Amino acid sequence: MTILVHHLENSRSQRVLWLLEELALPYELKRYQRDPATMLAPPALRQVHPLGKSPVVEDDGRVVAETGAIVEYLVEKAGGRLGAPADRDDALRYRYFLHYAEGSLMPPLFTKLVLGRVPLLGGVAQRRFQPMIDVHLNYVESELSKRPWFAGDQFTAADVMMSFPMEAARQRAGLGAEHHPNSIAWLQRIHARPAYQAALQRGGPYAYS
Repeated sequence: MTILVHHLENSRSQRVLWLLEELALPYELKRYQRDPATMLAPPALRQVHPLGKSPVVEDDGRVVAETGAIVEYLVEKAGGRLGAPADRDDALRYRYFLHYAEGSLMPPLFTKLVLGRVPLLGGVAQRRFQPMIDVHLNYVESELSKRPWFAGDQFTAADVMMSFPMEAARQRAGLGAEHHPNSIAWLQRIHARPAYQAALQRGGPYAYS
């Protein structure tokens, strides 16, 4: 059965398309557009999952939500390809960054986005919040100075998970070549991957690429 991806524009679901392309798993798309005024997902997504969020995939009668859970599901479906490496230390890094992406890095980036929409005092709050983000950006930069990919010498699904917060950080949180050259080099490597480019063609315009 072909996997159905409920794909919302400019969202975390772009990672799911990319991973599917990397794993060469067949899939179909159902596209959703954000509300142009609120930028929220459309109510139609609640018919797929009660939270009305994307990504969501349907496969073999199952509905799987949450990007990390979807990534683990797809890696397992592909026989473990792009999953945890055999080396124990690399495997621990793989699991760490698989969860760090949404558990630690994305929350302050999302908070900064929300603060940017607050009139008058939002800009002041953003500037005071930036040092918290810088701690993460400097940490990631240090990790990528030691190895080409997040888990080690090989590309894994952990890199797919890290792509959205890293792209968001470059877009709106100060990630740049002057202070984070290894992070920018990593972004350039993932953007050059054929599967990444194929996912962009399937998914349509993506603001963070």
